[in-house]
Amino acid sequence: MGIFSFAKDIGDKIFNRDDEKHDAKVETKADANIQAKDSEPSAQSVASLLLRRIQQQHLSINNLKVKYNGSTDTAEISGTAKTQADREKAIIAIGNVQNVAKVIDNIDIEEDAPESTMYTVKSGDSLSKIAQNVYGSSADYTKIFEANKPMLSDPDKIYPGQVLRIPKP
Repeated sequence: MGIFSFAKDIGDKIFNRDDEKHDAKVETKADANIQAKDSEPSAQSVASLLLRRIQQQHLSINNLKVKYNGSTDTAEISGTAKTQADREKAIIAIGNVQNVAKVIDNIDIEEDAPESTMYTVKSGDSLSKIAQNVYGSSADYTKIFEANKPMLSDPDKIYPGQVLRIPKP
């Protein structure tokens, strides 16, 4: 359990948000003669999208709940995961989404295991380069790739700012 930070301006864009509405420096005006746009998703609809994103990972988490606060760009997840890996995959699944800056983790775990390291990808990184630094062999990139499936569909498709699970050596 804990709080995990993510880069909110990068990641998968699973919902559209008008960031100007969230910029305190920008004055917004409404005109009663113009039909209001319904383009901004509610916190509830964002929470539902984030929940669906976790469910698409086919993780074993009972009583999974997701909350989202749009003013702080914070997602909160709770439930009971079968494994530490399921817990960590849920965290990175919603953390690697645009407009999610923090994930508050309240997931309990049935089978205790060591936590993976969370690694933020830097410009010029590749899974083999990360594996060389962590495990001493670039060939061990498959360990990192497998640990981040199905979020990663290709070992060559990572981007700076993305957070990955790095299993203990």
